[in-house]
Amino acid sequence: MSAVERLLAADSPRADARRNMQRLVDAARAAIAEVGVDVTAHEIARRAGVGIGTFYRRLPSREALLEAVLDDLLAEMTGLADRAMTEPDPWRGFRTFAEDYVRLRATSCGINDALGGCPLNLDGPLARVRERLSALVRRAQDAGVFRADVTWQDVAFLLAGVLPGDHTLGLPAPEGQWRRTLGIALDGLRENPTCPPEDLG
Repeated sequence: MSAVERLLAADSPRADARRNMQRLVDAARAAIAEVGVDVTAHEIARRAGVGIGTFYRRLPSREALLEAVLDDLLAEMTGLADRAMTEPDPWRGFRTFAEDYVRLRATSCGINDALGGCPLNLDGPLARVRERLSALVRRAQDAGVFRADVTWQDVAFLLAGVLPGDHTLGLPAPEGQWRRTLGIALDGLRENPTCPPEDLG
């Protein structure tokens, strides 16, 4: 059972209460993606179409809701890593996960906040992401397709740095710049890099 499912299961058995709780969860997911972990309980309640009193009747705290939603989002990330581990080609598996990982960071402020460190209690989910990243790097290194002098911690910082700011040197970042930047970074990690940089589509 996921963290959100546990939260929903702990709520009132009344149908209207369950509907309100589901609205709050859905609103929190959208708000976390757009605003990040600083989103307020009032903003979540507004998006859900319920009053702040309903928010606190249904939930123990704003933090409990955010932690449950982010726990689920990070579980999706570990699921992507698990699928990447089943790819017969270790490099392709790592590359696929790296692209999924950066895409999630690019599309969700909340994921970015969670991975970058935030005051919420996400130690368990973050530890699982670290374990999967370490395993993917080790597998590719053991296969001889990944630079042996790079640690999985190096990779974590590299992937975090792929996302561009809105501007650099007065240049606006084009749509999808992160894909090209990631392709260049991946070629730097590969034992025998391609030329030109890998096309991530």
